[in-house]
Amino acid sequence: MNYNDEQVAYMKKRYEKKPTRETVEELAEELNKSIKSIIGKLSREGVYKRTVYKTKTGEDPITKLELVETIAGLLNTKLEGLEKAPKSTLKEIVKCLKQS
Repeated sequence: MNYNDEQVAYMKKRYEKKPTRETVEELAEELNKSIKSIIGKLSREGVYKRTVYKTKTGEDPITKLELVETIAGLLNTKLEGLEKAPKSTLKEIVKCLKQS
């Protein structure tokens, strides 16, 4: 057993109070465990909240391929090679198609 009950209770209390990567790093250092080990234990305990990545503009990330698939779906066709277009252009096409 890697963690005793006291350590688990301490980890959960600290993390629930401030659920950040910084807290995980502090716990890893305090308990002399790896960050992955701390995350794994907090996950198994059901308290770990995965960090959700956002783009610089604060949007959820989307790939160019996903944008092309959306456009193809809206036009009910296949669009091979369109993923080579700039992402901003693909986003604008999706926006225009959804408005019409």
